[in-house]
Amino acid sequence: MFTGIITDIGTVRALEKRGDLTARIGCGYAPETIEIGASIACDGVCLTVTDRGRDERGGWFAVSISAETLSKTNLGGWAEGSRMNLERALRVGDELGGHIVSGHVDGLAEIVAMVDEGDSTRITFRAPDALAKFIAPKGSVALNGTSLTVNEVEGASFGVNFIPHTKQATTWGLARVGDRVNLEIDTLARYVARLAEAAG
Repeated sequence: MFTGIITDIGTVRALEKRGDLTARIGCGYAPETIEIGASIACDGVCLTVTDRGRDERGGWFAVSISAETLSKTNLGGWAEGSRMNLERALRVGDELGGHIVSGHVDGLAEIVAMVDEGDSTRITFRAPDALAKFIAPKGSVALNGTSLTVNEVEGASFGVNFIPHTKQATTWGLARVGDRVNLEIDTLARYVARLAEAAG
């Protein structure tokens, strides 16, 4: 489990296709603190660490990415030099600053508009129609692994305001119209909608 509070920005160092796709990701985490088999959310996708180490460029860890994951997320667009939001798994006693995030992406949302509002940026996303019903004003979503609050919803489109800190501490400062982003809906919203269907 994760919180959607990003703790580092990783960079793809190398990609190798051997059955599954293996990615080596440079990071600021001390390699000796990363356990083999640990989970790290990479742009919101829960991936298992298969190796870790340090070289002249600093610490790194490796993950294997299945064809299923590549088909359901934006990780298939990774190339050497690609940057992604990183979060290590939640530990008992950690502060829950965002919301409960599983690291299981529900679909891809698309950035359809960006408008600067003072130092902040309002970004409008279009969600897949099947997921739009789970997104509500003032509710939570995880986008590329980042816990965010929805400002407004209109049909399948919804807006999120990004403050300067978020743009600096994550990859959201690099966002562009047309980008496809990993979307995980709030687990609570999913169960509320299911209960409402059952009651109907």
